[in-house]
Amino acid sequence: MFSDETLRAMIEGIIYVAHEPVSLDAIVKSIEGEDRERVASVIEALIQQYDQPEHGICIRHVAGGYKFSSKAEHHEVLRRFVKSLKPLIRLSKPALETMAVIAYRQPVTLPEIEAIRGVDCGGVIHTLMEKKLVVTAGRKNVVGRPILYKTSREFLVHFGLKDLGELPSLREFEELARQALGAQPDLLEDSNQPVSEAAEEDAGSMAESSGELKAPESKP
Repeated sequence: MFSDETLRAMIEGIIYVAHEPVSLDAIVKSIEGEDRERVASVIEALIQQYDQPEHGICIRHVAGGYKFSSKAEHHEVLRRFVKSLKPLIRLSKPALETMAVIAYRQPVTLPEIEAIRGVDCGGVIHTLMEKKLVVTAGRKNVVGRPILYKTSREFLVHFGLKDLGELPSLREFEELARQALGAQPDLLEDSNQPVSEAAEEDAGSMAESSGELKAPESKP
């Protein structure tokens, strides 16, 4: 049995991360060994706590479940703030894959990216730069001096990463990107241009290593 403080914190976290109203049954099921009545009592205490005027959000009982919500009395301020926000970034499957290659192989040139993906990536690179997820990193010292690309600070912000050393495995990265950038599910499922297996293995090993990620050496 958890302490009152721990149980309250866990329930608060469950309601916070849930995209849809979460039912009492779902909360009880997630916290093994806890009595249903005790969980219900803690939820009611949380509702009363967040109903106090010093909180800008509250827990509402919606469609048979519980959900965090802003308070109606702050609607105008919140509306103005939301209107000032940048539009949600959405990426297609090709853009996601290209960004993954850059993230795990950076700094990397366009020819190197296209060699991994097997398709032209110029337009996708332009899109990623427009969205400020990718920036240039100088030129590679080889014939033709192609431009090098790397991820930006905006990339770290969108994915909630402290630095590149926190990059997950490639498969986890795709799921993280789907959540953070609203990648379209149909494009993710139907794409016939997957990242190569070699690139995936390389990315996985790089993500598991400690410290800053370093781009593997490429042959000119």
